[in-house]
Amino acid sequence: MATTKERTAAKRTVKKAQETQHSMSSRADARARPEGHKRRKPGATGGGEFFHIEVRPREEFETFRTQDVGQRRGIERVAGRRATGSWDTQKWLISKEHAHIEDGKLVPDSEDARGVLNELGSPPQHISGDRFQARPRPNVPEIDKPTPAQEHAWHENIRKAQAARHGK
Repeated sequence: MATTKERTAAKRTVKKAQETQHSMSSRADARARPEGHKRRKPGATGGGEFFHIEVRPREEFETFRTQDVGQRRGIERVAGRRATGSWDTQKWLISKEHAHIEDGKLVPDSEDARGVLNELGSPPQHISGDRFQARPRPNVPEIDKPTPAQEHAWHENIRKAQAARHGK
């Protein structure tokens, strides 16, 4: 049986915890509960403005920056910074005006969206809501460089520079 002193202390503790919990935002409350009541991931509900195509796991990065690609609010690249300091694409955000879902697959409605989807290393697989997952574009080993496309661009740039230099 608890003593009167213990009961009063318990009541004080409960009252203090309730005041703290009521003063918290829902986000802070969710972070304070490791056992559950988690925040929904972006794109999980399907009610947003973008389709999220994850290319690399979020855990590989420390900080993130979003960049508009092309016109504003159309296609965005979420770049992540690793602990080593290098930056890489974590995911692509494609506006729902530029693509739609058909039979569980993401179908581009604009040239910009088609370009992003073609650059991926695999077709995006539907996870849930507006979330998709794909592999990053293949990393070309240094031994295979320069690729024919790189060589072509290099020669083309040299021709342009020479033409500009000679006033043509």
